[in-house]
Amino acid sequence: MAPMRRCRFMRMGKLTNSVLAICCLGALLLSACSAVTNTGGRASSQQTERAAAPTPTVLSADVVSAADAEYLLLTNIYARSSPSVVNIEVTSGEETRRGSGFVYDRRGHLITNAHLVNDADAIMVTLRNTIVLDADLLGLDSFSDLAVLKISAPEERLSPLRIGESATVKVGQRAVSIGNSFGLKASMTTGIVSGLGRTLPSAQLIDAGAAAGFDNPSIIQIDAAIHPGNSGGPLLDSTGLVIGITTAMQSESRQFQGIGFAVPADTMRRVIPDLIAEGRVEYAWLGISVMPENGGYGVGGLSEALDLPVERGVLLRGVSEGSPAELAGLRGGDARVEVRGKPVCAGGDLIVAINDFYIEDLDALITYLVQNSRPGDEVELVIIRDRQAMEVTLKLQSRPERDRPTIDCNTAQ
Repeated sequence: MAPMRRCRFMRMGKLTNSVLAICCLGALLLSACSAVTNTGGRASSQQTERAAAPTPTVLSADVVSAADAEYLLLTNIYARSSPSVVNIEVTSGEETRRGSGFVYDRRGHLITNAHLVNDADAIMVTLRNTIVLDADLLGLDSFSDLAVLKISAPEERLSPLRIGESATVKVGQRAVSIGNSFGLKASMTTGIVSGLGRTLPSAQLIDAGAAAGFDNPSIIQIDAAIHPGNSGGPLLDSTGLVIGITTAMQSESRQFQGIGFAVPADTMRRVIPDLIAEGRVEYAWLGISVMPENGGYGVGGLSEALDLPVERGVLLRGVSEGSPAELAGLRGGDARVEVRGKPVCAGGDLIVAINDFYIEDLDALITYLVQNSRPGDEVELVIIRDRQAMEVTLKLQSRPERDRPTIDCNTAQ
């Protein structure tokens, strides 16, 4: 605090007390103001010093490398895989469709979606964004939504991708899609595998006249953006192996809806060699009908209501006339009951295993038949009938072109 000043006011040689008091008060106020001003100045200076933060330095290379490790992985996958991805342009009448595909081998075989090249009049392929070639359609399979094209190109221009095993794919693992989204060549999108064991009615989506009831099984669901133009491109894992082929069926909005799908690599490994060799695929047929399992009407959802002895497997609603199932003596349901407001055929056989492979649901059974069996194969089923386990051997047939009449609780009376 500033030293107190002595205040004097002389009037006619006399010191007046009241004037002296006023004078002293004024001096005190002046001193206080001076002190506040000085203190405020010092505070302002200190605040300015505190506000002036030091200039940040560049992080160490180790920290930056650790943070960028994932992006380094993705750029590496793209650099290794994108040269194998091709752009496909299809002319069908007055319609032009664009999509993707990838190199399967050095003999010029390319893999893409069946729905992209179905009814094609002409197919053009752009290889590595430089060479434009005409392509021949060797074969397509609408049930798996897979097709094989053939081009004539020097081997050094062809970089095949390696096909992995989709049976080992887990929900939550990284999923990388490379394709020609909206015609923009060699675009990459990333996400995770968000679901497994989905089914798609691929044949009916491609051809409304196709036989119903034969769905494309074991579909991989992903959250990576799949737009028009991505159809036929590879779905890759973190090592760059192909775990599926993306299938972008057109939506009403023509925009990504948050869910993408891919045909699994194990289906590709079964179908592609047949398409190359024969131009078509024959699937094994069991000849059973099952109530749609969505909404809790699989074995697990019906086990309590129908007093089933197991919670996994496939409950037969009916069997097709003349099918392997009927010839082997399998039985469909013989009683109609209502479960949660829906009619259900009860009393049919329960299939719980095929060739010692225990099945979870219908998708697992279809997946086994598609990926591991052929027409003419003999298979051994484990079924449960009247709460007793039984073994049944039957010989698989080829899928019929048209549906056959079904024997179930509506016809077994």
